[in-house]
Formats: sequence, C-alpha cells, structure tokens
Amino acid sequence: MVDTGMNRLGLRPTEIAALAGLAIDTLHSHLACADEESAMNEMQLERFRAVTAAVPARRYSLANSAGICLGSDYSFDLVRPGLSLYGGIPRAEAEGNIRQVARAEAQVVQRRVIPKSESCGYGATFIAERDTEAAILNIGYADGYLRGFSSHGSAFAGEYALPVLGRVSMDLIAVCVDAAPGLKEGDWVEIDYDLPSASKQSGLSQYELLTTLGDRFERRWV
Repeated sequence: MVDTGMNRLGLRPTEIAALAGLAIDTLHSHLACADEESAMNEMQLERFRAVTAAVPARRYSLANSAGICLGSDYSFDLVRPGLSLYGGIPRAEAEGNIRQVARAEAQVVQRRVIPKSESCGYGATFIAERDTEAAILNIGYADGYLRGFSSHGSAFAGEYALPVLGRVSMDLIAVCVDAAPGLKEGDWVEIDYDLPSASKQSGLSQYELLTTLGDRFERRWV
C-alpha cells in the first residue's frame, strides 16, 4: 500500500525506497474523494503514476467502486469494487448499471388500528389524522434499521408502499397498511432498502446501511 494522499495506511511516496528488492504482487493505493468531483482525484492519480514508474510490481491497483466510474485512467491492472458489488451507487455514472443486491424483509407481528388523534411510538411523534390501519413489524435499530428511518422509511407489500409511522424502536416499527387490506399477522414484507433512496430517507451513507445490518437477520444467499 502506498499512501497517495488519504493519510490512512501505507508508505508515503518519499518512503518507497524501503521496497527495493521486494517481489511485489500488487502495489495499490486508495482514493479519498472518488465519489466526489474533487481535484484530489487527479492529484492522487498523478502521484500513483509516479510510484508505478519507480516501483516494479506484477500489477497495480487504484480504483474502488467510485474510482471505476472516473474512467479507464484509474483502472491500471486491477480494480477493487466494494459498494457496487452489493448494489450501491458510488457515483451518478453508475446509475442504471447496478442492480439492488441486498434486500431486507420483516414479519408482521400485529395488525391494529390507531384511532384518530392518538399517537404511535416513542415520543408520540406520529399523530393519526384519521383511524389508521397499522402493522407492527419485527425490525428495529438493534437490527441496523436505524432511527434515521423514523417517519421517513417504508416497506412494501407487493406493489403497495407502507410508510413508517413515528420512531423506529429497538426491535419494532409501525407502518401504515391502509393500502394493503389483505396483509395479515405472520405475513412478510420487504423493507425499502434500495441503497440510494434509503440513504436519502435516513441520512445514512450507503456504506452504513449495509454494514449496520445486524446478525439477527437470517441471511439467504441467492
């Protein structure tokens, strides 16, 4: 690892003499601002080019998921996609070319009516404007569905969107099911976990959304 400007891991370019005589399989660096329009991207590219000219290696690598979107100049011999492998959109150029991979589901543990003018959840942040059909789902911030989704997230029962009502609790959320009269206790619904839209809803980064999903989920690999 050569540090071309991120100041996290690796030798600085001024220290590469320490590599003399080593048989290096992969010499790599890491971009700090690849997901942004930043002059630092070009600066790191030029620094890495200078290192590759001075240090022999079997292959060279610079681009992460966002770096791949910066173009072939950043690709060298090997790219290291991370977020994009899990359906994340690292830059606008990737939109339409990456499909959602990680999907989260939760089960209805109770269906109830929230009477008009009554609240739902901690802090009473949701007040029903009318009698509201609600489903309580067995997912919460202990599972990684964090409080940033309070009153912003949603679930899906088929084609029907089910908005989150009030605050996310440790183990439970409430969603409005007025649009899904056939949804019953024991049924499963899909949580809206499309990474770009969920990031906007919650204020969490796409990376956080993936890494906070807890070990209480049953994981099924398809």
